[in-house]
Amino acid sequence: MCAHAVRHGRVHGRDFHVRLAAAADGGRLRVEVSDTRAEHRPTVTAVVEPEAESGRNLLLVTAPADDWGVTDRRCGKTVWAVVGTVSSRWPGA
Repeated sequence: MCAHAVRHGRVHGRDFHVRLAAAADGGRLRVEVSDTRAEHRPTVTAVVEPEAESGRNLLLVTAPADDWGVTDRRCGKTVWAVVGTVSSRWPGA
């Protein structure tokens, strides 16, 4: 998500933000990446050509995610994903 924000979401003079938040019980982690490009909303492409040099970023985010989405902000958007931690998926690990 961060690489995508740097490559496609950056506007000269502005930056992107990353936020990580763990659930109180340690069972889930929420990752948020915000950028300034509200007009470019991410979509998951079901089929990516094997030779393609791009188009897999969101697939890599959504595969392990329990949930994900896009939230509008005043100056841009935030792409977020929630994943279970190792301890929530494999108790005792």
